[in-house]
Amino acid sequence: MTSHEAPARAVMRRADGRPIQVLVVDDEPVLAELVSMALRYEGWDIATAGDGAGAIELARGNPPDVVVLDVMLPDMSGLDVLRRLREMQPGLPLLLLTAKDSVEDRIAGLTAGGDDYVTKPFSVEEVVLRLRALLRRTGVANDASDAQIVVGDLVLDEDSHEVTRAGDPISLTATEFELLRFMMRNAKRVLSKAQILDRVWSYDFGGRSNIVELYVSYLRKKIDSGREPMIHTLRGAGYVLRPPR
Repeated sequence: MTSHEAPARAVMRRADGRPIQVLVVDDEPVLAELVSMALRYEGWDIATAGDGAGAIELARGNPPDVVVLDVMLPDMSGLDVLRRLREMQPGLPLLLLTAKDSVEDRIAGLTAGGDDYVTKPFSVEEVVLRLRALLRRTGVANDASDAQIVVGDLVLDEDSHEVTRAGDPISLTATEFELLRFMMRNAKRVLSKAQILDRVWSYDFGGRSNIVELYVSYLRKKIDSGREPMIHTLRGAGYVLRPPR
């Protein structure tokens, strides 16, 4: 890969330079794959298990750096799995997933040793952001510069959610921010409407490609208005974000 084809930002890695090892434990295959795909996109190595016994076996054979753990599993409580994993790796960071939303459930999960908590249904982007913050906080990975994506004079900060172009601040809605982040991470790559729908809206807007056109038009007005365009349409193919020439 030549230097001008490099990704828009560095991949978050372990302090020793190796890829982050993530163990995803969930008995819903579609959900587990959705989370895994998002984490592979981060450049991390992913292992998955559909039950507690499988998770413990995988962790014993290949100790993970962080775990995404569903509290409700078919063979045992996710909290029991958490305790077993912590016995093997006392400092192991864990992000809990649950369909329960009561204060008691949150307290039980965090008291059992979970480092963070996400309630279903959730955005995969939220899971990614929480894991990145968790990895920094626990010292598994510590790269402050990783929070920024830079393409030409366009800068997006993933932690502060601030966006600037040529130093000028740009105010975006949450969805506009996610769309821009996806396009910036894939700078110079043509992204189809289907890819954008799948990544930004998941399965909630399946088949409604007009929503992509609408939000791309919103971004253009904020990113490109009065400036050299960065967002381009390739008729019949999709959209591409390129730095100004």
